[in-house]
Amino acid sequence: MVDHLANTEINSQRIAAVENCFGASGQPLALPGRVLLGEGILTKECRKKPKPRIFFLFNDILVYGSIVINKRKYNSQHIIPLEDVTLETLPDTLQMKNRWMIKTSKKSFVVSAASLTERKEWISHLEECIRHLLMKTGRQPSTEHAAPWIPDKATDICMRCTQTKFSTLTRRHHCRKCGFVVCADCSRQRFLMPRLSPKPLRVCNLCHRQLLAEKKKEAEADRRQMEPIRSAIQGYEPSSGDDSDKSDDDKADQWPGDTEFYTSEVSWSSFHS
Repeated sequence: MVDHLANTEINSQRIAAVENCFGASGQPLALPGRVLLGEGILTKECRKKPKPRIFFLFNDILVYGSIVINKRKYNSQHIIPLEDVTLETLPDTLQMKNRWMIKTSKKSFVVSAASLTERKEWISHLEECIRHLLMKTGRQPSTEHAAPWIPDKATDICMRCTQTKFSTLTRRHHCRKCGFVVCADCSRQRFLMPRLSPKPLRVCNLCHRQLLAEKKKEAEADRRQMEPIRSAIQGYEPSSGDDSDKSDDDKADQWPGDTEFYTSEVSWSSFHS
């Protein structure tokens, strides 16, 4: 399908239509060899509540955004490289059916389709594109993924201390490491996670201790690895002969799994051929 649609006028027109819908707020999407394979509305789990989002599947990226006017205007464009994507099918809940998780190193989130057939179609096309990209680049599937955020409505109390009750005055926060909903006292720490952000991010107390322990372990491993090199440098006596060109510069808790998170009323999908 990709070879058939690449460099065709109809593909160029479809991509241009998507760019026009996002307008100046979106990034240019047309690239040589890029093909728009399908599009549709999926329900995305957001922090406050599930919301419909428009998704566009290209042969190398997944693009989604907020719907202002369906098929006419979108905003809040997000672009996800497919080679960074891993998919995980999830069980249904009472209110949300046909769920799966899109996992990446920077962000992971849950979406749902209007029908089981639609979910199978989305997952099939996504997996095929990912497989072709990994074969083309020689990369291995991604193994490190950001934790999905637990929706605010999933709990009325802090998921760490289990004591603080949330209210209008007591805000909910999210740990960027585990995704749990936590109170301010349980998430005062910040930790630098370059994979997610160049700035230190909010983490809960438990994750902060774990991250510090991992950092200490890595530093200790680096120190042990460097010890033989340091010993060799300390015991090195340079030759006094004229052929020596060495210089000083060279020394250098468990939660219920049946929480109902999602609702959905509208959805549609179409894949191009």
